[in-house]
Amino acid sequence: MNSMTSVSTDILCNFCTYPFLKFQSFSILYTIVIILVSDSKFCFSLPEALVLPMKTQVVGSVSVPRSASKLMFHHNVTLTVSLTVGTPPQNISMVLDTGSELSWLRCNKTQSYPSAFNPNRSTTYRPVPCSSPTCTTRTRDFTIPASCDSNKLCHATLSYADASSSEGNLASDTFRFGNSDVSTTVFGCMDSLFSSNSDEDSRTTGLMGMNRGSLSFVSQMGFPKFSYCISGSNFSGLLLLGESNFTGILPLNYTPLVQISTPLPYFDRVAYTVQLEGIKVSGKLLPIPRSVFEPDHTGAGQTMVDSGTQFTFLLGPAYSVLRAEFLNQTSGVLRVLEDENFVFQGAMDLCFLLPLSQPVVTQWVPTVSLVFQGAEMTVSGERVLYRVPREVRGSDSVHCLSFGNSDLLGVEAYVIGHHHQQNVWMEFDLKRSRIGLAEVRCDLEGQRFGVSV
Repeated sequence: MNSMTSVSTDILCNFCTYPFLKFQSFSILYTIVIILVSDSKFCFSLPEALVLPMKTQVVGSVSVPRSASKLMFHHNVTLTVSLTVGTPPQNISMVLDTGSELSWLRCNKTQSYPSAFNPNRSTTYRPVPCSSPTCTTRTRDFTIPASCDSNKLCHATLSYADASSSEGNLASDTFRFGNSDVSTTVFGCMDSLFSSNSDEDSRTTGLMGMNRGSLSFVSQMGFPKFSYCISGSNFSGLLLLGESNFTGILPLNYTPLVQISTPLPYFDRVAYTVQLEGIKVSGKLLPIPRSVFEPDHTGAGQTMVDSGTQFTFLLGPAYSVLRAEFLNQTSGVLRVLEDENFVFQGAMDLCFLLPLSQPVVTQWVPTVSLVFQGAEMTVSGERVLYRVPREVRGSDSVHCLSFGNSDLLGVEAYVIGHHHQQNVWMEFDLKRSRIGLAEVRCDLEGQRFGVSV
């Protein structure tokens, strides 16, 4: 066992903290590429060129001169990235989530599991003591405050919207992308986990938090910005970490991040919060009062962009108007599933029946646009109507409106999930506190960046 040592706060870059909303779903497999771009402002240094094929269990590396660094990763409802941690390095996979702060690994100190990190095998593993500033000040935005265990180590408990949870000790260790060492990173070494989807989670070692919290991966590494693009045709995409000189995807439309300095009970201060101003169906702006989209005095009602959530969820007053207009525009065109007992994922209660032999005809499906301050995201075709896996009624498949009612989940927020971010270039500019977006062909953008997407 490594001796207890304090983690220096100098290794961390400063932001704020808060946990994320997590929603499980059926499995969808994506193949993604992560591109790391070296930048002088980072809290660590990367070589100018590093190409890393990234897979669930095996991490290989190969160097390509004068290109950006690339890491391939898979998507299984949530985006998962493979890398190595510890000394000697252990292969791990982590869910990539913009709605989460603390990165954590599934830890096991007594037995060897393919999906577990064994801290006893790492000579660079260091637990964080309760007295460390990392424990006393940088965990201030955790939903459940960090505590001190019987060994005087910093103990964290994380809980999520789908009733899953994890708990364990804060620690630090070396994270590696191929042959490059990342400076010591603080994470949760979780030895107790509960999940509503144990089959999927058993294949994942942990979670990589990417929000604006001080203990998130992106904050500790000091990336000034990151971007991603998910293809809607072949479930592939890429993630760009850091500042770059690439200009092919411009122009982007930017919307500012909403920031409230005063702590409010229902406002996630370090989420990627934007201001939703309206919703359109086939270009028609719905009669929803602007106040419906604004957080109230408790902080409830913020709009968060979350890669850890598959679909988009709207608060009841907005969802009911969208539902009614979508029904109106599809009347006589789409057959409604008349089954009040069927609510997909507990929040999507507007579903339709389509013949199994007939693909979704996109011209029958109205577009839905989310209007933000300075930007707009339009969802069309199969991104609007989602075919429910393994749900068949006679000779018909079941397709549901891919917007859910937050009220049915007990969530006091609007959440923009990754399903509606397909073929949209998403840039998270931490330095300028804004999100940029543009509709693109993500497969073509992969080629532009020199990767096969």
